[in-house]
Amino acid sequence: MQIRGIRKDLLMLLLTVGIERHPFEYAGLLRETGGVIDELTLLPGTTSNHSSASLFLDMMPLDLHIAGSVHSHPTGVLSPSDADLSFFPRTGGYHVIVGFPYDDQSWACFRADGRRIPMEVVA
Repeated sequence: MQIRGIRKDLLMLLLTVGIERHPFEYAGLLRETGGVIDELTLLPGTTSNHSSASLFLDMMPLDLHIAGSVHSHPTGVLSPSDADLSFFPRTGGYHVIVGFPYDDQSWACFRADGRRIPMEVVA
C-alpha cells in the first residue's frame, strides 16, 4: 500500500487527542482511503500511562485499509523507541508519533522499520 498523505483534519484531531490525554500516552490505528490516511480507529482494551500505551491487537479489525498506527510521546521526543520499533510491523507500514506541545510541527511519520519519512498534509 502506497500512502501519499494524511488529511489535515485528521492530523489536527491526532494532535488534539494528544493534548487531551497529556501527560498520558495514547495509541490508535490509522486507516486510509485512496492512499490518504483519513481515519483514527481506537481499539477496545487499549491501556495507557505516563510512559506507554498498549493496544489490544486481538481487537484489530481485519481490514485491508489499516495503514498503520498513531501514538503520542508526552515528552515531545519524536523518534520511535525500541518498543515502538517492535510494535510498528504488527500494525502496518505507516506510523505517526505526535508529541508535546502538540502543535502543527509536533509530529512525524515513520515506516515500520523506523525510518522517518515525509508525509504530505492534504486538505
